[in-house]
Amino acid sequence: MTFAKALLAASALIALSPVTTAQAQAASDQSFTIAVIPDTQNYVDFNHQKNAGFAFDAAPMLLEQMQFVADHARSQGGDIAFVMTLGDAWQHQTLPIDPHSQALGLKRGNNPMIDAFLAPTPKVLTIEAPKVKEAYELINGKVPFSAVPGNHDYDAQFPDSNHPPKPVIKSEENIGMLHVGGLDNWRSVFSDQSDFFKGKPWYVASHDGGADNAQIFTAGGYTFLHIGLQFDAPEASLQWAEEIVKRYPGLPTIISMHDFLQTGGAREPNPIVDNHALDPDANTPQMMWDKFIAKHDQIFMVLCGHEHAQWFRTDPNRLGHPVYQLLSDYQGRQQTVIDAGAKKTMEGIGDGWMRLMTFDFASSVPKVKVRTYSTHYKKFSSEIPDYAAWYKKQEHPGMTDAEFNAMDDFSFDLTDFRARFGMPKSL
Repeated sequence: MTFAKALLAASALIALSPVTTAQAQAASDQSFTIAVIPDTQNYVDFNHQKNAGFAFDAAPMLLEQMQFVADHARSQGGDIAFVMTLGDAWQHQTLPIDPHSQALGLKRGNNPMIDAFLAPTPKVLTIEAPKVKEAYELINGKVPFSAVPGNHDYDAQFPDSNHPPKPVIKSEENIGMLHVGGLDNWRSVFSDQSDFFKGKPWYVASHDGGADNAQIFTAGGYTFLHIGLQFDAPEASLQWAEEIVKRYPGLPTIISMHDFLQTGGAREPNPIVDNHALDPDANTPQMMWDKFIAKHDQIFMVLCGHEHAQWFRTDPNRLGHPVYQLLSDYQGRQQTVIDAGAKKTMEGIGDGWMRLMTFDFASSVPKVKVRTYSTHYKKFSSEIPDYAAWYKKQEHPGMTDAEFNAMDDFSFDLTDFRARFGMPKSL
């Protein structure tokens, strides 16, 4: 029994019935699931715990997500073959400005909103990052995975003094341009020398201490290449990624990064967090598409987070073949806060939502089923009657309920997958 079918049969249960090794192997010959976990910073934010006066401890939601993945990994009899985490593992930074940004001539400006909610703090290293590491230990050695840095994971995230906020702050659009830099904090947990990755046969390459990384996994009769890129990847990152594609030619390749699609699907940077605007060596999403993604025919999918919503778009690459691009980010969701009878926070929580993408190679045209599951509510989005009422207004207010619900439960065909990558091979 595959992971997806088991959950359909017993959706109210977080634990699935065990399957034999033979059953799991038979299922993996035709289908497998990729777990996609976006933007978890609000779970581990030190302000979102009881000892800081919050209504409940939010950190267990991250632990629940990782335990769910661990329980349903292929090594444990499930069908999760790979895990992609999309950055912003934690919330805060430790430095007012990093050395590289200083070398660029940037200066930290004053901003009351940033100072109030995202002031540098040592609690990143004493509370937030250790909790993230604890969570990832739950999947360590059980399933291959990738981690990439989001803007919150950098040592510094600061308002540039050349882009000050407007005198009256009415929305986040007025807080000025932010810049990020420094990855010592992120590497303290996710470097290529960490126990998570060092010596793992599936972790095949890295750059910049692991901020850019590559993995190989075999599922559904194919060997896949995954490349994770750091936030607003600089030129050196794209040059490294070019080398990785050349090293593994012809493998179906998935790219993941923190920022790629806006909430309406545009490949544009967030208007207040755009490294390229302050550092020409950094690349915008469209630049990454033009310089790297669209030119390599083996890249068939891109996954991202960062923007508080979800989207799906398909575009032809330079050879005319489709590239499927998915935005997944649930960090702004706060139904758990409402359930607890507390006031909403500015940052959101996340409510345990994650993406489960099941690849099915049983039919003549391979398919991908995208479903959205909350390890807190232990339900798929389609199983919650009030799902649109909970979240649509904040994420896609112009959609109908049906349109909004369809954003988190849909399927698409990999129309030319076999023409590009051949027939599956026996595992």
